[in-house]
Amino acid sequence: MAGPVIGSGKKTNWSVLLGAAFIMATSAIGPGFLTQTAFLTEKFLASFGFAVLASIIIDIGAQMNVWRVIAVSKMRGQDVANRVFPGLGHFIAVLIVMGGLAFNIGNVGGAGLGLNVLFGVNFKVGAVISAAIAIVIFASKDAGRVMDRVAQALGGLMILLTIYAMFASNPPVGEAVVKTFVPDNVGSLMFPMITIVGGTVGGYITFAGGHRLLDAGIVGKENLPDVNRSAVTGVVITGVMRIILFLAALGVVVTLGTKLDPKNPAATVFQEAAGPLGYKFFGVVLWSAAITSIIGCAYTSVSFLRSMSKTIDRNNSKVIMAFIIISTLVQVTIGNPAKVLVFVGSLNGLILPLTLGAMLLGAKNKKIVGDDYEHPTWLLVFGILAVIIAAWAGWMSLQNMANLWK
Repeated sequence: MAGPVIGSGKKTNWSVLLGAAFIMATSAIGPGFLTQTAFLTEKFLASFGFAVLASIIIDIGAQMNVWRVIAVSKMRGQDVANRVFPGLGHFIAVLIVMGGLAFNIGNVGGAGLGLNVLFGVNFKVGAVISAAIAIVIFASKDAGRVMDRVAQALGGLMILLTIYAMFASNPPVGEAVVKTFVPDNVGSLMFPMITIVGGTVGGYITFAGGHRLLDAGIVGKENLPDVNRSAVTGVVITGVMRIILFLAALGVVVTLGTKLDPKNPAATVFQEAAGPLGYKFFGVVLWSAAITSIIGCAYTSVSFLRSMSKTIDRNNSKVIMAFIIISTLVQVTIGNPAKVLVFVGSLNGLILPLTLGAMLLGAKNKKIVGDDYEHPTWLLVFGILAVIIAAWAGWMSLQNMANLWK
């Protein structure tokens, strides 16, 4: 018997559009996101703002191109890639599922640590409890709607608590603004830029909201304005969270003169900014980021397998639950050091040129998007620039990675 269908109904409504945006955003805002942002802020200080701004611009270009092609073709990303070049979609699916599994292992660990901070439970016990909660969501009859609501509620909570930490740390906002547009060394910022691009739209994350809208039936040329709005909203939500966490970390490092704990830099930000209460807030933010990322990662990663097997397609929710169980089993036996999350984020960014490039080729293929659709030239150029920048920055990041870890 097939599991519950994720995303039933065809009616376009803002709740589903906002849900898709938050699924994309909260998929990106996981434990790795928190670790990356704090770690890289301490490394590059106010100039890291340049990498944040550049990444947001690249993210918008990537998201709008991918989501529009999914909408007009009414196909998942891997199916579009297979139509562009036979077998390419399967190759991309394997890369994304492998990357998604690696990320989800970190997500489960982050959820366990979040409950450890909040209630003092062993982090492995917390990981199992969190995984069980995610499994319950996908076991529900209306999993798509529940997933949307959880992403929106916890995403909003994360932003509010991080804003509190930002104001408490009293960051040098003026310096951050200046360095965002006039950084000290643009060349040195290529690594952090590709790292956070990879953590925001790399791998499976680019397709999270697009596949959600596809499952909800929000497809076709007539729905493109809604698709555009949802895609941009997702990037804006992620960008807002990145900016306020960057400012909070900058305040702790520069204003308070604190050195972040390399094992858990994001926790240091909240604790130093707001004391014991701030540390508890960090627990809430970490758990919220982790549980929503577990949901988004599992949902999107498995969506890349649905075209490869009718059995997986029929039992989609059960396979998602199995994906979460596997991630949990690996996490409680191995674990993820902070720098590993940064490293995985970088590798995830290297997948972006391949996935986005395939979608751009699909955008100009009439057999994929139909005779009555013309992909905007400005958006195509935007996408090509994003591919070039991501590929170049990815190459530079590989050269600089060893130095960063010293």
